[in-house]
Amino acid sequence: MNYLYVALGLFLIAIVLLWRASQTQKTSGLPGGRVIYTDTRAWGEKVEKPLYDGNLGLTGKPDYIVEKNGRYIPVEVKSGRAPQAPYDAHIFQLAAYCLLVEKNLGSRPPYGIIHYEDRDFAIDYTNELENAILDILAEIRRDERRADVQRSHEVTARCTRCGFRNVCEQKL
Repeated sequence: MNYLYVALGLFLIAIVLLWRASQTQKTSGLPGGRVIYTDTRAWGEKVEKPLYDGNLGLTGKPDYIVEKNGRYIPVEVKSGRAPQAPYDAHIFQLAAYCLLVEKNLGSRPPYGIIHYEDRDFAIDYTNELENAILDILAEIRRDERRADVQRSHEVTARCTRCGFRNVCEQKL
């Protein structure tokens, strides 16, 4: 009879642990699947090498890549509460990660996830989004060769945090 109580107790503990693991995964913003890449130290000291594409001159480190049903899903974690819709800059950052995942892992992600504190957005990696990020990368390359590039915003806070502020003649 004691063995029955021990077995029942172990079964209940297993159920509670599975439930807790499920809750933790939901709050992390990760889809179901196996985490194959992480750029956080939350799971240990090892941080993966950046993904790189020499043809595009593009390097990036998504927060996570999850393998789900043979597909790779990049996940970008943002601090703070979610906006009504994800910011364009966040979408294009995720699109760059999708591009890098395809180039480095040989499989095109069907979508990526932007995880905010209180909400997740699944962003389809469409041909249109791929073309948009390629256009942005081409524009960046053109601007790198230009002698005079105009500031692209009117946001003081953005200027304050800019790494080029000390040499910029257009700072706000």
